[in-house]
Amino acid sequence: MVVALLFLGLIVLFLFRFATAYGDFTLMSKKHPKRQEIEDKVVWITGASRGIGEILANQLASLGAKLIISARNEAELERVRTQLKGKHAPGEVKILPLDLASGEGSLRKAVEKAESFFPGSGVDYMIHNAAFERPKSSALDVTEEGLKATFDVNVLGTITLTKLLAPFMLKRGQGHFVVMSSAAGKTPAPGQAVYSASKFALNGYFSSLRSELSQKGIRVTVVCPGPIATSNNAGSRVPSEKRVPAEKCAELTIIAATHGLKEAWISYQPVLAVMYLVQYMPTVGHWVMDKVGKNRVEAAVSEKGSTYSLSLLFGKKKAS
Repeated sequence: MVVALLFLGLIVLFLFRFATAYGDFTLMSKKHPKRQEIEDKVVWITGASRGIGEILANQLASLGAKLIISARNEAELERVRTQLKGKHAPGEVKILPLDLASGEGSLRKAVEKAESFFPGSGVDYMIHNAAFERPKSSALDVTEEGLKATFDVNVLGTITLTKLLAPFMLKRGQGHFVVMSSAAGKTPAPGQAVYSASKFALNGYFSSLRSELSQKGIRVTVVCPGPIATSNNAGSRVPSEKRVPAEKCAELTIIAATHGLKEAWISYQPVLAVMYLVQYMPTVGHWVMDKVGKNRVEAAVSEKGSTYSLSLLFGKKKAS
């Protein structure tokens, strides 16, 4: 056990030293988005009425994209549109109300409308940003209603939308799906079992889709953020939790997409280090998460401690 702890300590020190501040090694080697990959391209964003989706819309508009913004709340989409500035914004920004849980028929109509908004140009980028997450709970306390609601939006709706849009992209010989997944789709996430399961499902589907369609002009970028500071979670955040600013997450997402990265990780430590451990040293990584699991569930359910602190490894919860 002592040897294992020493070994773990060396690995973590290495990762903290060489894993840069916001993301994985490959992502952080790319300094700026490629404007030429975005300018005059049609970009459809789901979940665009707030949070990361709203910020993505702002940044993409400034890069000259032709935007289609979707969410359930049309009034909020109107608010977002009026604030956008860019070559095609706000005047040419299209609002397309969308409920990912509405079923295939409704989603088919949305795809057909999105494809018709800009004559001569179909959807170049589909940014799957919309997501649903229930309050944190243990894996055994999940309700059937919570399970269904999470998978309807995060998995079934997202995959159905992709399935309906992809044929149009294939006909043109090009298209790019950008998927906002999560660090919880790469590592265990005690207290978020169903959300984690939905993100693992997304990662599996879109990685497989990429392999199937990459030689037909279809690109896929899966983005896996850790904890992000957005206006959505401002009131519920534990002060000691260190979260990547939503603006930085959006910027790095656009960098990853325009550089054609297949996958990108965005987080502060210690989440990034754990992602590396689980990916490259799974026995050690899962041992760490097994040590953390019980304490993280308690911190998550009580909302009285950080769920991203190294102190969880030692059974101590930081005070809020």
